Amino acid sequence: MKPLVVLGDTLLDVDAEGTAERLCPEAPVPVVDLTARRRRPGGAGLAALLAARSAAEVVLVTPLGDDEGGHALTGLLEPDVTVLPLPLRGATVCKTRVRAGGQSLLRLDSGDGTATTDPLPARVHEVLEDAGAILVADYGRGLTRNPDVRRLLRELAERVPVVWDPHPRGAQPVPGTRLVTPNLAEASAVLAGHEEPAELAKLLRGHWHADAVAVTVGSRGAVLADGLGETTVPIPASARTPGHTAPDTCGAGDRFAAAATAALLGGADTTEAVVTAVEAAARFVAAGGATALSTNDCPVPDPQPATDAFGLAERVRETGGRLIATGGCFDLLHPGHVSLLRQARALGDALVVCLNSDASVRGLKGPGRPLVRDRDRARLLTALSFVDAVAVFDEPSPTAVLERLRPDVWVKGGDYADADLPERAVVERHGGEVVLVPTVPGYSTSRLVAAAASA
Repeated sequence: MKPLVVLGDTLLDVDAEGTAERLCPEAPVPVVDLTARRRRPGGAGLAALLAARSAAEVVLVTPLGDDEGGHALTGLLEPDVTVLPLPLRGATVCKTRVRAGGQSLLRLDSGDGTATTDPLPARVHEVLEDAGAILVADYGRGLTRNPDVRRLLRELAERVPVVWDPHPRGAQPVPGTRLVTPNLAEASAVLAGHEEPAELAKLLRGHWHADAVAVTVGSRGAVLADGLGETTVPIPASARTPGHTAPDTCGAGDRFAAAATAALLGGADTTEAVVTAVEAAARFVAAGGATALSTNDCPVPDPQPATDAFGLAERVRETGGRLIATGGCFDLLHPGHVSLLRQARALGDALVVCLNSDASVRGLKGPGRPLVRDRDRARLLTALSFVDAVAVFDEPSPTAVLERLRPDVWVKGGDYADADLPERAVVERHGGEVVLVPTVPGYSTSRLVAAAASA
């Protein structure tokens, strides 16, 4: 299958998390004691990271600065996404939310980076022309105003599905765009005086000369206008967030647009793509939103992986989400591991890795293993954006931990196709299924250890 290409402006999002239990003596404002500082790609970077949950190959074309923020973004995006950087004029844009008790208290914005008007490099032309679907994630930093970008997108829209997630400060979608995905506020800003979602969707379709427009309306789902009329697409009951919670909706629009693009890439029609996107966005919010993709770069106490994993499993079940689990030793993390974990996470809303403890690895592999202790292996795994929690177990197999987790899907590599998996009975008894995913040939920890020893 051809790649899904995301084109747009990438930002660095930071969540400064802490507790606020006292007021500042100099002014009546809360004092936040920081406990974690989490970073993740924002804008088109977040959209690309989310698209990687649904598409086998994702390429991000985006302006990136040669500064600390730009380098951090590259590290956060790889290896999930192939990044093709474009020149950035100015500093990387960084948006920092100060949060306490699950609530945002303040946002600090820095950086003035904008895209240049330079023609696209030949390599970017090649990638866009070879795309199976294109998502334009416009965040108002100038890339969609580039004449070369607009000319190429207009040509490609005649033969490739193009989804356009617009921005109030961005350029209009090119004519022929397959699907434009504004939220209600963005749609109303384009056509002042109109507030009804169905009317906005219909009028914007003509205004933008688009094949279809889907106006997202938060907890009500979306309203789609295409050549057949206007259709309301509600959020399925199974994907709704319980009413007593206050969900963080940061990134929901990116999840919607990414899921719709991936569905079109897979051959869905526009209505099917919007139905898929509505459910994906709702599950994304229910599972914690964009914060679940963040990497903690503040020193914190040693994690309690098992406790976190079981708590996460309960939250996913309460919100009607789909819990994925996989397991193994993960000694010397390599590209084969990364591929398996990324594919596993794409199957649902949260991924728990069941990790063999040091004693368990020694029993399976011999006295010379593991090479990396379980605490550090857990740290490496939880640093990956597509791993939500780790549960360490001491037994030879993860059957006991799976009794508690009760995942909807248990993922193993395709090399286990002929194996008699002892955990299969546990997973299926709780209503789950076992899924085998393709492996990356040529990679195994044992082979790497042997190669290192011979060298």
